[in-house]
Amino acid sequence: MAGPLAGIRVLDLTMNILGPLAAQILGDMGADVWKVEPPEGDTLRGIGKGRNPRMGPLFMHLNRNKRSIALDLKSAAAKEVLARLVGRADVLLHNMRPQALDRLGLSYADAARINPRIVHCGAFGFGQGGPYAARPAYDDLIQGAVGLPILQAEPGREPRYVASAVVDRAIGMALASAVGMALFARERTGRGQAVEVPMYESMVQLVWSDHLFGETFVPPTGSAGYPRMLDPERRPYRTTDGYISVLIYTDRHWARFFEAIGEPEMARDPRYATITGRTEHIGWLYAFLARTFVSRTTDEWMELLTQADIPAAPLLTAASLLTDAHLQATGFLRQVEHPTEGTIRAFGIPSNWSDTAPEIVRQAPRVGEHTVEVLRELEYSAAEVDGLLSSQAAVAAR
Repeated sequence: MAGPLAGIRVLDLTMNILGPLAAQILGDMGADVWKVEPPEGDTLRGIGKGRNPRMGPLFMHLNRNKRSIALDLKSAAAKEVLARLVGRADVLLHNMRPQALDRLGLSYADAARINPRIVHCGAFGFGQGGPYAARPAYDDLIQGAVGLPILQAEPGREPRYVASAVVDRAIGMALASAVGMALFARERTGRGQAVEVPMYESMVQLVWSDHLFGETFVPPTGSAGYPRMLDPERRPYRTTDGYISVLIYTDRHWARFFEAIGEPEMARDPRYATITGRTEHIGWLYAFLARTFVSRTTDEWMELLTQADIPAAPLLTAASLLTDAHLQATGFLRQVEHPTEGTIRAFGIPSNWSDTAPEIVRQAPRVGEHTVEVLRELEYSAAEVDGLLSSQAAVAAR
């Protein structure tokens, strides 16, 4: 494995989206990720239509650069395998509630007794010091708990969730980041530690650092809510042949835009000359922009806005994603050959490194594809491996 985390071993006990994304990021960075699954596999394997059972599209995009070992953790023999994995791992990654960890003997205290240098990193629904600590949590629940559905609801319309597992993905990235920083601390101190990344508190900060607004101050200087973001006209603009996303933000952006559309005097109007004035009149400005953008094609606007150095992009669709010129040129969205699933579309690693460049060396594994391989690395004999498989404490891909 190449990358900045080459040589780091991650015991991945996560399922669904949040944890697997974090583990995939670590795998992309060069860590050897042991994905421990139940015999039936990660739940996410069954979502979406694939070419083979338990190899659905969501799973494929969240589990590359991992090795799958399938264990029935109801079995004492499988728990012994798990203990050996803990002893060899640098990182234990999980998204279980504390009660489930305790039942498996995988609390931080348990793991540290086996391996004092282990970084024990978990994602929880809620911080463990408050009254919500034991509650279960999923993406939709946390979206609602932090107010995302109501913040994006249009006037007179029902609240709705964001059309992405935005919480799982944001916290997955936070979890991967926390692991990297804990490993850095271990390099300095020689000690492992427990790290908790709560979904609720993390998303409260992410969402409400925009919208606490006047309630930031005590007493308040105004109401909560960032007016520009909450304005119902904050949306892509219709053109004569499609839609365009534009963010005219700085004073210079607005001055160049007003000049480009033949309205230079607007740049001197105190209502629009500064960000304070524009924020106060944002509803009128958004309506003005909507009337303006509908007068030309998307390509015409892109040429004009690019010349004026104003941030703009055509509205992406699934169809245009597959032919996007930038993604084609960078090779970020590419076609690859999966060992069992044939030709698939896969995303690259978005960051670029001048020295310890990471690589994609494995596509998403089948359930238990690496069970035997990992057991042998744990120094189980051939007879012991056969015994684990015949008792179904461990399961290998067929």
